[in-house]
Amino acid sequence: MHVVCFKFGDEDDIGRVAEMLEGLPPKVPVIRRLEVGRDVVRSARSYDLALTVEVDSLDDLDAYRQHPDHVAVGKVIADLTTHVSVVDYER
Repeated sequence: MHVVCFKFGDEDDIGRVAEMLEGLPPKVPVIRRLEVGRDVVRSARSYDLALTVEVDSLDDLDAYRQHPDHVAVGKVIADLTTHVSVVDYER
């Protein structure tokens, strides 16, 4: 499981990034499930957007990370975020 939380400098970027992330499953075949959620509490310690990606194995996670469409989205996100946290774990 791949979990990422994003903070953005500009709130207008949140929807744009959410759409880009939601467009990945048809392009990246190793994705079993992808979910994007916007923060609804908006507390001082909240992140703006969360991404959860389910894959079948660590090899698939590596393939996801290296996939050209994921890399392209990652480059856009890197320019728009102020902080990113990631957790990868196996079930």
